[in-house]
This record gives sequence, structure tokens and C-alpha cells, in this order.
Amino acid sequence: MDTDNLLGQFLRARRERLQPEDLGMPAGTRRRVRGLRREEVARLAGVSTDYYVRLEQGRERHPSAQVVDALARALELEEDAATHLHQLSRPAPARRRPRPRREQVGPGLVRLMAAWPHTPAIVLGRCLTVLAANPLGKALYDGHTYSDDLVRLVFLDPDARDFFPDWDRVAVNTVGGLRSAAGDDYDDPRLVEVVGELSLKSEPFRRLWARHDVRQKTHETKRFHHPLVGPLTLHYESLTVNGAPGQQLVVYQADPGSPSEEALSLLGSLTA
Repeated sequence: MDTDNLLGQFLRARRERLQPEDLGMPAGTRRRVRGLRREEVARLAGVSTDYYVRLEQGRERHPSAQVVDALARALELEEDAATHLHQLSRPAPARRRPRPRREQVGPGLVRLMAAWPHTPAIVLGRCLTVLAANPLGKALYDGHTYSDDLVRLVFLDPDARDFFPDWDRVAVNTVGGLRSAAGDDYDDPRLVEVVGELSLKSEPFRRLWARHDVRQKTHETKRFHHPLVGPLTLHYESLTVNGAPGQQLVVYQADPGSPSEEALSLLGSLTA
């Protein structure tokens, strides 16, 4: 990853995704760039074109909070992306990085998940690796080449598109979740390894990573086609683990009395 000008990369990627007609502007007949022109973004944000160009080129790296808010509005950023833009405009000072330690889940959290025999639950690390799971959570993702790594499961596993019927949406959300989990720490060796490998091996990942989507993993309804019990429609809630920054507890539930609840019960009995 090129981490020298993250703010400029983000602004350019989001600018290129907007079309003039999306904002009620005439498209014109001689457009040689994808998306909006730099001067159009500058005008929408109320800054000079020269200043905006300096932001994209990395010659200006610390816009004020008011300018960042104006840029977020001009680029029609959703809340997570606007927060990410603020982080990029105020990067943390360089610090000596300690040797990366193995991410571990506290024993209390492991016991808590074990007490939910009918509810799949997993703990994810900063790069969306599965750090711990209760028996039903393990059974939900078991049987794949990359069962313990959600990013590699989505983009490298040979049966990912069968397992996730809504694969396109899952892929977008997974990459956005990875960016959100990374925050502004793009020098994390684990993140560099994941992004480097996936960029080489998966064209869809490479394309989605270049879009600079940011989506915090909070709650969603997700469909699966499990190899043992067939279709599942589950709702999940993602909770931050206060005692371990960067970890997320993800808990899945099916609608009461639904076929998915019956399938989960069957999955639990098959893997008991």
C-alpha cells in the first residue's frame, strides 16, 4: 500500500465516483475525467481550486475541521466515510511501533460466548480474522479453506459465492469493514500483509479497495447457504470489545419460528 498521501488518495477516489448529474450539475460534452472535476468539488466545498488540488496532491495535508466537513458534504460521504476523512486529515504522530503481538481473546468473553449454545458468536480481530468462536459460531463458518479469516474467505475461498448468495454486497461491506477497522493505522504489518496478498490474488478486492469505501460493522441481515443445513437468513449485531481495542464481538440470530431458526437448531445438533 502507498501510505504517503492517504488523504489525497481518498479524496480522488471519492471524487471519481460522483457524476455531475448526481448533484444536479450539467455533465457537458467534453469531460475527460471520471466523475467530478477538481474545480467542481472545490466549488461545492467553498474552497479555491488551487487549495483543493494541493490537498489531492499531498502538498497540503491538514485542512481545518470546517473544510473537512465541507468536503464531506460536497462528496456526499456517509457518516463512516466522513469520520474516516477527519481521521486522515489529523493523522496520529509517528510513533515507535512495538513488535506485533498475537491478538488474544479474554477468557471471560470466551466463557460468555460458550454460554450461548443456540446463538452463533465470533470475535474478530482488526483484520477480520476469527480470533474465537463458540461451537455454533464455529459451525456456521466451518468447512471452508479460510474459515478463520473473513476477508480471505470472501475473496479467495473457491466456494465463497455459493456460501454468500449476496456475494457482491458482502464483498463491498467486507472491504469497507476492513478499512474501518484499520482506522488510520495503515502501517500495521498485518494489514499490509492482507492488503498486499489480496491485491495480488483477487481483482475484485483490488478494485473495491481502490474505491476507499468505509463501513463500520454494526448490524445487518446476511444470507448464507450452509453446506450442511442449506439456506440461512441471520441478523447480526457487532459490538466493540472495550478491553481489547480493535476486537469485535459478532452475534447472529434468526427470526423466532423461522426456517432459519430450525436450520440453526439442526446445525447445532449436527455439530454437538
